[in-house]
Amino acid sequence: MPRLLSVDGIIMDAIHELELLAEARFPFIVIDTHEETRAIALLEVLAGKRGTRCYRWKVSEGLIATPAGSAPPLGLAKPVELLRHLSGTAEPGIYILLDLHPYLDDPVHARLLKDAAAHGERRMLALIGHGIKLPADLEKIAAPYRLPPLSRDEALAILKEEVAHLRNTQPDREPMGEPEAVEGLIQHLAGLGVDDARRVIRQVLLDDGSLTEADFKRVYQAKRALLGREGVLSLEDTSIRLEDLAGLENLKRWLLARREAFRGGAQTTGLEAPKGILLLGVQGCGKSMAAKAVAAAWGAPLLRIDFGALYNKYLGETERNLRESLHVADAMAPCILWLDEIEKGLATGDADGGESRRLLGTLLTWMAERKSQVFLISTSNDIERLPPELVRKGRMDEIFFVDLPRADIRGEIFRIHLLRRGQDPAAFDLEALAGAAEGFSGAEIEHAVISALYTVKQEARPLDAGQVMAEMSRTRPLSVVMAEKIAYLRLWARDRTVPAD
Repeated sequence: MPRLLSVDGIIMDAIHELELLAEARFPFIVIDTHEETRAIALLEVLAGKRGTRCYRWKVSEGLIATPAGSAPPLGLAKPVELLRHLSGTAEPGIYILLDLHPYLDDPVHARLLKDAAAHGERRMLALIGHGIKLPADLEKIAAPYRLPPLSRDEALAILKEEVAHLRNTQPDREPMGEPEAVEGLIQHLAGLGVDDARRVIRQVLLDDGSLTEADFKRVYQAKRALLGREGVLSLEDTSIRLEDLAGLENLKRWLLARREAFRGGAQTTGLEAPKGILLLGVQGCGKSMAAKAVAAAWGAPLLRIDFGALYNKYLGETERNLRESLHVADAMAPCILWLDEIEKGLATGDADGGESRRLLGTLLTWMAERKSQVFLISTSNDIERLPPELVRKGRMDEIFFVDLPRADIRGEIFRIHLLRRGQDPAAFDLEALAGAAEGFSGAEIEHAVISALYTVKQEARPLDAGQVMAEMSRTRPLSVVMAEKIAYLRLWARDRTVPAD
């Protein structure tokens, strides 16, 4: 039987699911993955369990029985030869087809695969590759299968193997690791493939031979590269801390009270892990910064869905992009998934042919059924465009309203932005600045400070409160320009949401 890293619960569930597909006699299955070796190992385990022979086809070597050497090669390197063999004389067994999908645009190859698939009671066909695009008539008869995410036991097994290898090859080095850092590294490897996880662990061990929290950066870099290939998801910066946010005290208390439940779940706290929140509020008042600060406070990567990259002109591709993004988020758990300005992607109405409604259905189904440790943060500026199904109680743990900052908070915002730009806040009348900034959002206050710095630099003089006030006097804040809309938003939120501050 081929060797897997572990035969834990997740692996056994994966083999059981494959076995159900075989018993159901699906014409063929499709495993869309970068992890070719892992997919092959699972199918070979399944073949051993079922007492049947396993074959593997590559365009470079043709059809061979596995394990290698158990039977002479059969040749059949050309796709048309392979498919004619499968549709006519092939023996029962599991046939792993690694390089076949690029050839299925040819009508002859597609027809022969249909003929081969018609003998489902005799054999199981498995197409393996990444970015598999089947012709429409083949896609309808294919059974898609997803590899399970890298489990904790698998990650631990990889770490133990690499530590043992380092000890054997470099006896003078003794790998060390802080217990918390080892556990954190294993947790953060979630979402990576087996080969990617092994490479990251090797880098960490070969660097200084020890495992510390500083090594998590390598894991984040590997995950960033993984998400870069997906295109729709991005891994965001999480250097902003909760302490860097002025105000939002109710939101901060809520988040800190649930931090341990998110990190450890029911096993350590006896409480259910939090599911998600909706941050509704005035534009520029800190919703995006709050999302980033949550990830930093909870020690989890922050994934952001780009709705611009999500949409595709081809029917069904947009929903597929969302499903793929949610699948990656599940695999990256524990993590924070950020849907920024969610109303732009899931607005109500049928102006887009119902596509946004289908996206909403996909998201709501995932929210209801997910078992992964993914905390959802949705941000929105426009309640009128939000689907009512999304904002009803039960979808999210809580809906927080982020309003324009009060005078004391505006003073704190000035202090933060002055200090961040090398200015001494004690040299400024923060109370006077806060009073002059009534109706300004946090983003508008920051812009006033930046504009004033440009002005004094050009005039070669130090920054003072008067120059900042002068910049604000030349600005019409959003609370004035969009006064009616903001008033309606506040009225809607008054009895329906929890004030973030």
